[in-house]
Amino acid sequence: MKKTVLLIEDEKIMRITLEDALSSAGYEVMAFDAGGPALQTIKDNSIDVVVTDVRLPDIDGFDIVRQINQYSDTPVIVITAYGTIKDAVEAMKLGAFDYITKPFALDEFLLLIERALEIKRLKDENIRLRRDLSKCYSGPNIVGDSAEMKKVFSLVERVAPVDSTVLILGESGTGKELIATTIHYQSGRKDKPFIKVNCAALPEGLIETELFGHEKGAFTGAIKRKPGRFELAEGGTIFLDEIGDIPLSTQSKILRVIQERQFERIGGTATLNVNVRIIAATNSNLEEEVKAGRFREDLFYRLNVIPITLPPLRDRREDIPALIEFFMNRYRRKLSRNVRFSKDAVDLLIAYEFPGNVRELENIIERYVTLCAGEMIGKDELTGILRLATSESKSLLLSVIAADAEKAHIIRILRTTQGNKTRAAEILGISRKTLWDKMNSYRLE
Repeated sequence: MKKTVLLIEDEKIMRITLEDALSSAGYEVMAFDAGGPALQTIKDNSIDVVVTDVRLPDIDGFDIVRQINQYSDTPVIVITAYGTIKDAVEAMKLGAFDYITKPFALDEFLLLIERALEIKRLKDENIRLRRDLSKCYSGPNIVGDSAEMKKVFSLVERVAPVDSTVLILGESGTGKELIATTIHYQSGRKDKPFIKVNCAALPEGLIETELFGHEKGAFTGAIKRKPGRFELAEGGTIFLDEIGDIPLSTQSKILRVIQERQFERIGGTATLNVNVRIIAATNSNLEEEVKAGRFREDLFYRLNVIPITLPPLRDRREDIPALIEFFMNRYRRKLSRNVRFSKDAVDLLIAYEFPGNVRELENIIERYVTLCAGEMIGKDELTGILRLATSESKSLLLSVIAADAEKAHIIRILRTTQGNKTRAAEILGISRKTLWDKMNSYRLE
């Protein structure tokens, strides 16, 4: 679709020249010699860019910029006379996108139009993505209909609108970050930043500067001021994942932020006030960490205002079929594959312990949708990597697991070659004799 440029210029020759240039460049042009009729047209139509001279017979360009910014985010380019930099500065203060000074080349003018349209496109895209993201997290975004997950959903719905500190507990891979994200996007802070911090991934020597920022010259390599994560989260939410891994020396500073909403940058003396909601998560037992002296008791109680405990996947096995279908749909679309699990493969997954929880299930599904040679993933393909939920499987040696994986891979390749052992050996990168030996070893027909 053609982009629409509305031009306001009272000098006839200039107006016709710019109108012709814009039309030749493929734009739909609406040209006016006064501001009043132009403003009414802007209110009644969808305009992509407005170009206006500062000096007009009825109202000046400043009023046009001011009025447009009251009800629209349409970029306004102001045309100023040579030497009137004061006018240009005033227009920018009022919210003009940019200005161009007479006389100017038409190429320069058209490039400015293109830049304004590109910035508008990026802003519109950002708004759309925010809207989509908000919709995505408008309700519980974790698949599950078990009684345990219904309790989690209910608690999330109740705590999201308030600003209370939340502590999310659960094993790795249970969806703690997803719950934190859902809480943020269901809260009144959803249009403000959501800053995630993986405390376990930050080196001990850098964690304070990452959280609180630093001043220029605070230490070797600090060549400029850097804002910390708390500063970046102003007005929004900060998610401190794996907070149990934060060193004791830093815990006291986080406690101060929670209690007083204040901190100082590393190497700085100015006290900064911050308005953030804090959501923390951990797979550690913080009460045990407190007893062991590795976690401050006062910080634990400050964080543990509203605890949300996520059950491991093995404790909500009834959710596994729905999760399988959810992730299968995701990766079928992503990889353009029409693949599905057989019933015995689904039963095998339901029986599996899933030490890596939902994250491990997603990884398994992505792997098999990617690597499956046919359209059906059977039990044999899965056996090689799953540690079955039995006491026997828990004691499996790495060599046994590797052997199972090798067996499953050989079966898959033989099916791909329709039993042609010479071709299968070539694909596997081994000799035909080695393939025969492995088939005999694994009792494969």
